[in-house]
Amino acid sequence: MATEAFEELAETFAFLTDWEDRYGHVIDLGKAFPPLDEAEHRPEYKVNGCASQVWLVPEISGSGAGAIFDFRGESDALIVRGLVAVIHALYAGLTVEEVLKVDAAAELARLELDQHLSAQRSNGVRAMVAKIRDIAAAVAGG
Repeated sequence: MATEAFEELAETFAFLTDWEDRYGHVIDLGKAFPPLDEAEHRPEYKVNGCASQVWLVPEISGSGAGAIFDFRGESDALIVRGLVAVIHALYAGLTVEEVLKVDAAAELARLELDQHLSAQRSNGVRAMVAKIRDIAAAVAGG
């Protein structure tokens, strides 16, 4: 299960056969992703387990399992900021129930980023996904 935005991203990556082109595209996504206000760089939004600093600010519309999930995010590393944008494309606009059903590892593997990211960057992606799932689970259960 993936959003339309993620499907479009996957199509773009399918055309970018060279890793450096894909890497450049991720950086471009990060450059285009709106920054957070400095005041939003708060501990409750920080993602633990990332080598770079990453903040994810949830924006939930509604309540319970049918609530619509979205977030804003930022990183102090440009490539990671691009990865935040990729993850945003994967989840934004889904219900929190749908967020919990997404097989993020399988969806992200379609982009073949995992083959080229360092272990620290891969751990960071997993940490971002875990934080998103935790937020969605809390909303769905509440």
